[in-house]
Amino acid sequence: MFDRDRLEEIKRRRKAWEEGTLRRSLERFGAKESPNRFYTPGDIPDFDFLGKVGFPGEFPFTAGNYPTSVPGATGGGYILSGGGLVRAGDYSGYGTPEDTRDFYRLMTAAGRPGGPNLAFDLPTQLGYDSDDPLARGEVGKTGVAVDSLRDMEVIYEAWTGASDLDKIASNFTINAPCNIILAMYIALADKRGIPLNKLRGTPQNDILKEYIARGTYIFPPRPALRMVRDTITYCTQHLPAMNTISITGYHMREAGASGTQVLAFTFSDAIAYIKLGTDAGLDIDTFMPRFTFHSLGGSMDFFAEIALQRAARRMWARIARDRLGAKQPRSWLYRCVTTAMIGNVNTTVQRPLNNLTRSVIGGIASALSGGGVDVRPFYDEALGLGFSAEALQLRYDAARILEHEAKLNQVTDPLAGSYYVESLTDRVEQQAWELLEKVDAMGGAVAAIEKGFVQQEIARSAYEFQREVETGQRTIVGVNKFMGENELEVSTSRLVPHPYDPMKREQAEERQIANLARVRKERDNATVAAALKRLREEARDESVNLIPAILEAVKAYATLGEMCGILREVFGEYREFGVA
Repeated sequence: MFDRDRLEEIKRRRKAWEEGTLRRSLERFGAKESPNRFYTPGDIPDFDFLGKVGFPGEFPFTAGNYPTSVPGATGGGYILSGGGLVRAGDYSGYGTPEDTRDFYRLMTAAGRPGGPNLAFDLPTQLGYDSDDPLARGEVGKTGVAVDSLRDMEVIYEAWTGASDLDKIASNFTINAPCNIILAMYIALADKRGIPLNKLRGTPQNDILKEYIARGTYIFPPRPALRMVRDTITYCTQHLPAMNTISITGYHMREAGASGTQVLAFTFSDAIAYIKLGTDAGLDIDTFMPRFTFHSLGGSMDFFAEIALQRAARRMWARIARDRLGAKQPRSWLYRCVTTAMIGNVNTTVQRPLNNLTRSVIGGIASALSGGGVDVRPFYDEALGLGFSAEALQLRYDAARILEHEAKLNQVTDPLAGSYYVESLTDRVEQQAWELLEKVDAMGGAVAAIEKGFVQQEIARSAYEFQREVETGQRTIVGVNKFMGENELEVSTSRLVPHPYDPMKREQAEERQIANLARVRKERDNATVAAALKRLREEARDESVNLIPAILEAVKAYATLGEMCGILREVFGEYREFGVA
């Protein structure tokens, strides 16, 4: 960008500035060093616009995945999702299937867009039925309880006619029993006469991050990866419009990972998943375009989060094209509905309305990082499950103001060429490459997880963050600073009832156990037994795709717990790293 003589002149002038103007200012205020840095072309001496940034929608995608944000042309966030797209709505679900069905009917009546983005309760995520003793006290608490096909049928009573399965997208935040939930959706489509090639949506299906950060695993990593392989191969053949995975750095970030860590570990996991498809004989360009990513989480470090997103798109494009050998540009995309954000973990119980300010900062960062305006999370995220109607209104209005009044979407990647942001983007990417190389040297993501390396790295980062908070080195307003007696706890008025009925939530376990008892009584138990026998036999043969056997059991109204019980017998159960 600058010739060498000019760079040397800038270097000399900088030294003179530091020893003159800057030093005099520091001496005047009694400071030993400046709290600010100033960046120049000397910080990016080898900057190559075409190689490092390029144009939006073209390799290396640093400036953005898409060439324009014309409504319907991009996938960037809920505000930008336009007429050409079919999307799931906000993450939601609670209580019994009836409760969640009624919630979605309420949202639809209120004009909220998108199909269901289902949150499941812990028993469902861990493969237990609602009447299992281990599920006691957890049914319907963190999400909706789903035990059998009957429950999916009830939930989707909210989605019929003009919003039937072939006209919406459904997201399932489920991992270990992902293929069971997916089979329920397929069975439901079959019952409604909807062709499978019309089904759209995204199962999370990212089991590796469960061992790393989130903990809702069931089986050991290698048989669990077989299940992911089955999703990839089955959907590639039968459900071509269905995404097969949503690789989720977000949960690692919530567990304490740094930006560099989440970038390296997310992509090491993604490489392992892609190897499942290629090892199964699939051409990489037939299935890789159906891989998605679900956020890298976030922090309140504004410019660092912008740089992280720019580095992520560039780094993934290079991995996909140069390392994995994908030929199609669509395979090179870091497909993620979100860009920069603050991360839910950075919301606070103390002075919760401050979280709206934090989310707006994240929304600005999202627009400046090569994506659309996306204000998240809700200000009451830290206060409990779900979100209030007031928080939803404030979030939507904040995004509208940033888009329509502040006009933040008028320029794509406006910080491209910034000496600071380009330098920071390069630094983030280089550090992530170095960490990814360490994982590669251990044998890849699975080996690094089995050795405990990834978990230990994130635990160290989480410890350092917490130590900074507790010592006051890191400021969190209203939590460890600015807490005097004259500070006000500002709140909003509750204008309408919370969409999640607290009474229904408390009664969910009893009602769902009754639902399950009726299913067990009314189904043909001989057919169930035969289907479970087939599942057990086929699970023992690693080469067999289990989705057809699971689908047969689902259609017989076998329960999720019964199917996971069979698979536990064959695969065993995972014990957390470090637990004897």
